[in-house]
Amino acid sequence: MWFEILPGLTVMGVCLVIPGLATSYIHKFTNGGKEKRVAHFPYQWNLMERDRRISGVNCYYVSKGLENID
Repeated sequence: MWFEILPGLTVMGVCLVIPGLATSYIHKFTNGGKEKRVAHFPYQWNLMERDRRISGVNCYYVSKGLENID
């Protein structure tokens, strides 16, 4: 019957979802609790460079609020 394919589809679906979830958790763990930022456009790259410069520790993922910027 048609429902006999459901266990196989479930296993395949789980196998396809696991790498995406694992990647996001690995990025959060390595970037201080924040997801990885990707710069597709020059504007986004400039924002990442600004955040890296402002952070004071040369990492874009360590951010400061406006109240901490001198």
